[in-house]
Amino acid sequence: MKYQIYICICTFSLIFGSCHIEKNQLHSQRMVELRALRSFFSNTKEVQLATAQWDYVPGLVANSVIKAWTLYPEKEEYYQTVKQYADHNLLEGDSVKINPHNIDDLAAGKIFFTLYRAEMEKGNESDALRYRNCATFLRNQLKYHHKRIDASKPGADRFIHKAQYPDQLWLDGLYMGPALYAEWQHYFGNEEGESANMDSWTDIALQFEVVHRFTWNSEKQLNYHVWTADPDEPSAFWAQKKEPYRGCSPDFWGRGVGWYFAALIDVLEWMPVKHPHRQQMEEITRQVADGLAKRQDADSGCWFQLLQYNASKCADDVGDTIQETVYNRCNKCNYLESSASSMFTYAYLKGIRLNILDKKVYLPVARKAYQGLMNTFIRDEENGSLHIIQSCASAGLGPARDLSRTGTVNYYLCGKDTGITQNEGKAIGSFIMASLEAEMAGIINHK
Repeated sequence: MKYQIYICICTFSLIFGSCHIEKNQLHSQRMVELRALRSFFSNTKEVQLATAQWDYVPGLVANSVIKAWTLYPEKEEYYQTVKQYADHNLLEGDSVKINPHNIDDLAAGKIFFTLYRAEMEKGNESDALRYRNCATFLRNQLKYHHKRIDASKPGADRFIHKAQYPDQLWLDGLYMGPALYAEWQHYFGNEEGESANMDSWTDIALQFEVVHRFTWNSEKQLNYHVWTADPDEPSAFWAQKKEPYRGCSPDFWGRGVGWYFAALIDVLEWMPVKHPHRQQMEEITRQVADGLAKRQDADSGCWFQLLQYNASKCADDVGDTIQETVYNRCNKCNYLESSASSMFTYAYLKGIRLNILDKKVYLPVARKAYQGLMNTFIRDEENGSLHIIQSCASAGLGPARDLSRTGTVNYYLCGKDTGITQNEGKAIGSFIMASLEAEMAGIINHK
């Protein structure tokens, strides 16, 4: 199939190593069939993919399932379930329901590119054009209508995360919006003319360059979760007030960096090789990859919820006092986290496959990481069920009406929304994508 993103597994095994795969043991397929196509949790709510609402968590799962179908096209159920999810959410006017200026609502649209190409190949132009039109609707919402930081402030013209977070740039948002924007430019951008296409690619690259400039801690080689252009604004009560990291959130959250690393790799997959910002994007990616490699747990091969600490770091059992109220009080300790570890594994393996990351340097990291995912987080039950454990349910900063979301160690370990859960869609989708890359690389570990 000419539109497939992936190519035959054994072709990639020439790069990475030998290929010995028994289809009934493929971890990507097992997770798709035993979890993604059945039920999973989306921010604590249990859903089924075909009838799930339009949201970034079912969207990530759907995108992972359709990626699995492109690698294993005989698995027609995968494709049909994602198509059902798309059709369930499509509205008249070839759009989907999104909240104004909410960048999370765009990410699920990544499924439309494969659906469009597949339906065009089948001769189903009616559905194909609806999928293309909706992808364009989402891209245009971001490019032309999504709120950006005001020109008078640092970080000018970059996409804010959500309307309730004014002037804030979140690592998560790069995966949600600009990565979809990049894929649209790859497939359809040239139709607008070369100059306009290159300008859009510059717009995309600058989103990453500005986020990296403000969130990157060069000493610790990690990115802070969030940065605000206005640290004195009420919804930014959590922000550091002093230089050199004024405006940054207090700590380094695993999944936030996971979204960011995955977004960098995904955008570079599509970005024109000769674009003047490509070199800088690749340098940012290498910095992130190198910093994360230094934080990989030596024993498990995975990464912790809070990246700069190991399991000895615990909440202080005192909590965070904000406006004379105590929040996030407990003594829970840092833990190995499945969604971030899966996102990192995916990004390393895909980056190596695309020759963005040095195979000699990072393949040992990726091999150890994938083995770590299997050993640490995957649980098979005697009744045939499959679980992925130790996921952070959710995490964020503020806004002003929720003073408990402080971004501190106490918050990420004790917050009312940051509890440890299992079978969370953010872990399922990223594990499937990591497994697909591992299967292409020929580094599968069979049960």
